Amino acid sequence: MIVTMEGTTSSKIGKKLQQLRDDGGVVALGRVLTLIIETNTSHLEEAVTAANGASRLHPSRVIVLANDTSDSGKSSRLDAEIRIGGDAGASEVIIIRAYGDARNNSESIVTGLMLPDAPVVAWWPSGSEQNPSSNPIGVIASKRITDSAVQSAPGKYLDQLAANYVPGDGDLAWTRITLWRSQLAALFDRHLDQEVTGITVFGAANSPSAELLAQWLSTNLGHSAEVVSSFEGDPIDGILGVEVSFEAGALSVIRDGDVAVIRQIGSPDSSVLLPKRSDQDCLSEDMRFLGEDEVYGEVLTARLKA
Repeated sequence: MIVTMEGTTSSKIGKKLQQLRDDGGVVALGRVLTLIIETNTSHLEEAVTAANGASRLHPSRVIVLANDTSDSGKSSRLDAEIRIGGDAGASEVIIIRAYGDARNNSESIVTGLMLPDAPVVAWWPSGSEQNPSSNPIGVIASKRITDSAVQSAPGKYLDQLAANYVPGDGDLAWTRITLWRSQLAALFDRHLDQEVTGITVFGAANSPSAELLAQWLSTNLGHSAEVVSSFEGDPIDGILGVEVSFEAGALSVIRDGDVAVIRQIGSPDSSVLLPKRSDQDCLSEDMRFLGEDEVYGEVLTARLKA
């Protein structure tokens, strides 16, 4: 069910949501957190779809603050859209469009709509500030999720995230490499007696995930890693693979589609499923672990020392 409200207030939105639940027999029991999304209208439906999918594992109240810059001349007011039932997955979705001076009060808009005594997660799926913890929404969130991959200069954005990092910050570029890190960590266990002589990450020149993977490898293996943006003469999209050189040979994991081929010293070639992760998968992971990601913090802030 979708209900639209024009020229409304947070109080009226809350009362309408309660009425819809009472009339339809829908209850808020089982909602485990409030997910607040700040995005522009071009990313709106994509973000809601990802949030709805993630809510099947983490039932949530989703509050979306949609920024429509094309209507900057409108007078101060709030328009809202409430989605429940089949249109909201396992969530309650409240989409709010603020115009005029109302845009300057994002914290007051959402405060009365959040679930009481529940964790708050903030997600910026489109452009966002370089210091999420100082954002009005970030201040009230225990977990703050950015996406450096959608910024105009991902590398510089990562540097700013590193300079402003506080526990609770997270970035989808980091969560996208969870499968890579898990697979590589398992492979390294077989080569602990080998001295590393070189590390190469084959990744796109503008891929923050490739940069974070390279920094993670450098931090754990004690050898600087290089990001190479072409493979066999062709440019790379995303992350293609990793090669770690030892004195006695090399370990490589090179992906072709969703499957990666593993070549390593003293073992026959093998393969492993290593698909690209969707925003829904990454969001679900970040919503599962709401505390500090110490490894992410260590890897991110290591950029300041490089």
